Amino acid sequence: MPRFKHYNYDQDAMVVINYQEQLQPGTFEHAVHYLIEHKLDLSVFLPKYRNDDTGCTTYDPAILLKIILFAYSKGITSSREIQWCCETNIIFKALSCDTVPHFTTLAKFVSHHADEIEELFEQVLLVCHEQGLLGNELFAIDGCKMSSNAAKEWSGTFKELGEKREKLRRLVRHHLKAHHERDEAETEAELDRDIRQAKTILSLDESLKKVDRFLKTEKTGTDLFNGL
Repeated sequence: MPRFKHYNYDQDAMVVINYQEQLQPGTFEHAVHYLIEHKLDLSVFLPKYRNDDTGCTTYDPAILLKIILFAYSKGITSSREIQWCCETNIIFKALSCDTVPHFTTLAKFVSHHADEIEELFEQVLLVCHEQGLLGNELFAIDGCKMSSNAAKEWSGTFKELGEKREKLRRLVRHHLKAHHERDEAETEAELDRDIRQAKTILSLDESLKKVDRFLKTEKTGTDLFNGL
């Protein structure tokens, strides 16, 4: 019987890595990182921040945009799950530069910047489509990847690009809507859990008081009986 080296996918490991090197050129995640980090104008997000001189530092919109768009490409539309991915998944860690935005930060960003996010994601996805990078992602609109030769040039007429843009716009809008609804549902579920927990604690407290009164009454009655 052959003997093979033991391996265990559940093991933890301390590995020294460079996050930039995890974003391999020619992949969807590399394109998302490069375009958002180096090419697109994100100034539209800045006016809503008020911490120039005072207040805590906050997450760069570029970081949030990268991990949200990558999450959408994988069918993930929950702020809590995106936070978990940033804690555990190497590509999310690379895109977020090993930061872990809290799920409330992600939910607030999507809720407050939906229109700006939609417009920016359209640009990124159109470029990724022209590069043939959407074939294996949920944003694919043609059902297959472009050939490497076709990817080198912009394909189709402006009319065709307009049609592609409209399809991508609907996809982005769908994911943003699903993200918002998922976060609201999870918030409501969390609130329901808190209410149930509060009611349970109150019920336990009342039962404890009742039992305590009963035991004290019983003890008093027993003491009186023993004293006779």
